[in-house]
Amino acid sequence: MNKDAYDIIVVGAGPTGATCAKILAENGFSVLVVEKCKLPRYKSCSGMIIAKTAGLVKEYFHADIPDRVKCTPYDNYGMVFVNDEGKEYKFEQRGYNVWRSGFDNFLLEIAVEKGAEFIDGVSVSCCQNLKGCVEVTFSDRSVGKKRAKYLIDCEGAVGTIKRSLLNCNKDYIITYQAFYEGNINLDPHYFFAYLQPEFSQYDAWFNVKDGMLVLGVAVEDKSKIKEYNKNFIKYMQEKHDLVIDKKVKEEKWIMPRVSPDYNINYGIDRVIFAGEVAGFLNPMGEGISCGMESGYHCAKAIIDNFNDSQKILPTYKQNTTDLLDYMKRQWHLVSIMSSKFKEKGFNRN
Repeated sequence: MNKDAYDIIVVGAGPTGATCAKILAENGFSVLVVEKCKLPRYKSCSGMIIAKTAGLVKEYFHADIPDRVKCTPYDNYGMVFVNDEGKEYKFEQRGYNVWRSGFDNFLLEIAVEKGAEFIDGVSVSCCQNLKGCVEVTFSDRSVGKKRAKYLIDCEGAVGTIKRSLLNCNKDYIITYQAFYEGNINLDPHYFFAYLQPEFSQYDAWFNVKDGMLVLGVAVEDKSKIKEYNKNFIKYMQEKHDLVIDKKVKEEKWIMPRVSPDYNINYGIDRVIFAGEVAGFLNPMGEGISCGMESGYHCAKAIIDNFNDSQKILPTYKQNTTDLLDYMKRQWHLVSIMSSKFKEKGFNRN
């Protein structure tokens, strides 16, 4: 960490940042990954690895997801969507059930093996586009200022760098979930998403992790969390014989609000956005696959145009055409099942 200059600084050590760092480092670029949390850091997330994500891990990292990062039940069989009228739509797709702390760390370890440097517990306090480089100031003064030809922002929904550079406001969906000891009459190998408007302003969900029942709701107005959660718990008790013995823990987090205009922001000058901070997010908060894919295409655009910064963002945008089309199809599918997503305009695509 005595170096003052790198080819690329990656901010955020989740799947998006790890993918960027691994691809760039193995192609000979000097890469510094900066993470504000101490790793392995806990990530509030469903931890459902869909088949597409497992395929990307194999393709980008040349590895299988190890058992040590999984939780029971190890195998996920797919998703069950419940529409406005309570009708179920089952989508069979084999995947895995993981704890994000272990999964994210597993990806980062491979990036470090390929040569990426890494520092955790440090956040970016200032980022400036200078002539021919980006200068980064950190919260920990002992780290000193660092410069790089490019900075890739993979901060996720927080987006502090993006908001400071573009002077844009936060626009979040707020999620709440709790882990319970108890019983329920549902197959633990599936992730269940409930689209009924009386349970959430976005979606409600159920899944199982290491024997704990996880139930959550997503809202636009945080004052509505208790009301929606109460309605959802009651429904699960009446519909699926939910019995709660004990609440183990509860947690909140945020995810970016996606609009039917899909306003993807690829970056500004030498600061490039990837993953959720760019606007890539599938329905029900599935951001791992599109984060990894956008991270890969971002890295490839830099590799192909390292000495011509003007070409990087157009190349990156072109590379993600198929990813954006896939994302639009997923949101359109949800709009078919849910009137609230249809009313928001996602059925136009």
